[in-house]
Amino acid sequence: MAKIHLSNAILEHRWQQNIKHKINNNRCNYNLIQRFIVTITFLTLTFGCIPTQQFKSKISPSLEKNPISINNCDLTSHTKNNSQISLVYQNYNSTRKCASVDPFSQAVRFAIKAANLAQSAKTKQQWDRVAQEWVQAVAWMQAVPPENPKRAFAEKKVAEYMRNLAYSQQQAAAAPSQFNPVSFNSNILDIQLKLYLSYIATVGVPDILIVGSSRALYGVAPQQLQQYLMAKGYPKLNIFNFGINGATAQIVDFQLRQLLSFNQLPKLIIWADGIRAFNSGRVDRTYNSIVVSEGKRLLLSGIRPQLPQAQSNFTFTCYQFPQSHNIFLPNFNFSWNTSVGKTIAVDNSAITPANNTKYFYQPIILLQKTFLNLYAPGPKSVFLERSIRQSFSNSTSYTQDSTQLVQTVAIANNANAIDANGFLAVDRQFNPSYYYQGKPYVPGLYDGDYASFNLEGVQARALNSVVDFITSQNIPLVFVNLPVSDSYLDSVRWSAEQEFHPWMQRRARENSFIFLNFNLYQPQLAKNEYFFDPSHLNRYGARAVARYIAASASIPWPR
Repeated sequence: MAKIHLSNAILEHRWQQNIKHKINNNRCNYNLIQRFIVTITFLTLTFGCIPTQQFKSKISPSLEKNPISINNCDLTSHTKNNSQISLVYQNYNSTRKCASVDPFSQAVRFAIKAANLAQSAKTKQQWDRVAQEWVQAVAWMQAVPPENPKRAFAEKKVAEYMRNLAYSQQQAAAAPSQFNPVSFNSNILDIQLKLYLSYIATVGVPDILIVGSSRALYGVAPQQLQQYLMAKGYPKLNIFNFGINGATAQIVDFQLRQLLSFNQLPKLIIWADGIRAFNSGRVDRTYNSIVVSEGKRLLLSGIRPQLPQAQSNFTFTCYQFPQSHNIFLPNFNFSWNTSVGKTIAVDNSAITPANNTKYFYQPIILLQKTFLNLYAPGPKSVFLERSIRQSFSNSTSYTQDSTQLVQTVAIANNANAIDANGFLAVDRQFNPSYYYQGKPYVPGLYDGDYASFNLEGVQARALNSVVDFITSQNIPLVFVNLPVSDSYLDSVRWSAEQEFHPWMQRRARENSFIFLNFNLYQPQLAKNEYFFDPSHLNRYGARAVARYIAASASIPWPR
């Protein structure tokens, strides 16, 4: 806590005495003013811990309470000329000087505290607290000066602390939540729905919503789509990928007409999928599970899923970071208008390899990315967790053949790997000769997704239902037939694709929606390096698809 000069204390004491003397004859007024004096004194003593109103206007989520005794430096509020964010930091212009501290010892102190807290951490809130301590340990360890003999050792400890931080973030994401929404008997649907509701609470309803099966979940990258559209002169559009494993036309119809309310619908819908979603002859297992779920039963009774509301939008918290040239300044590279959900736009140019190590981290950049982890649980917390991991993943330097730190340490499973925009990126590249050594090749004749192939039936009716509904809502629809690898398109599947194209083209023409066939008419997207298995795109293919979608002149993009 900031120290108050003796002269200031004396002046304040005299001021109190004068006020008391003037109100001696009015006991009621005296009690009122006395309470006012106590309040002013408290604010004076805690001024270094109070974020400014400018900060409140930029970020509304609650901060996790994590009081840390500041005994080595005075803190004041940030100057208001920072247009990005206003946050407490150490004031170099103050006449009060910071005491000399050993950054290495400070780092160890925070590391020990983090390690101790981790021994008993179980809930999200507890693991968030562990992560906060590792953040500060990293910052202090990085503050060890280059000329200090401890520096080489400190650099190794920074990498170690970063791994511990990543682990604590993984545990926080996997820890049980106080909010347990009713399930729809689909793990990915439950996760995506919770994330989408948190996204809306944080960002607002997206301009563009991507729906479809796992092929959409893996196959259309929201960030890249936003960037390509910006390059063409469009504004920064918020884009969310609500892809669900096993989604068929019936499930997309359920999503748009029943699961989401009118005020949760976007300005434009991109339905990215393929022929398998419209085969009425196949068994629609995922939809059948949803129909009998508790979540569906509640929907029918008028009860919609919703996230808990934070009891307070803002709390006051102090954090201790090193001073001098290594100080953590609140110069956040956030962009609150991007399709990443108005979250973190990181300047990766600051992250460079050093000393030929496999991983090199800039802890100050890390702190910028993990600051959101300090927020208390609330409707925005799910989206913020994804933003942190997404940015942490983007900032990790690795070679193509190396195992990503995020995949091996910070991500427990595919569900946790979904980023803040609902997108699931995979780096692995499809190599048929290697892939089929471990997995059997399934011809189209024996593929259950193509069984009893029939484009007329329940899935066709679901398509008509979707079209009628979004037309009534004046929401444009774009259907993208995603590519599959060449090795996947055998004679049976190829024949089905040739039947599907005119069928969908006719419905698009009759119902005034846009049909883009990237499977038949964009053969360059069928390259193996764009896939991680025969029919699912990897992150490189998802980026290429986003580029082709953005290049389409027929799509009425929101302005």
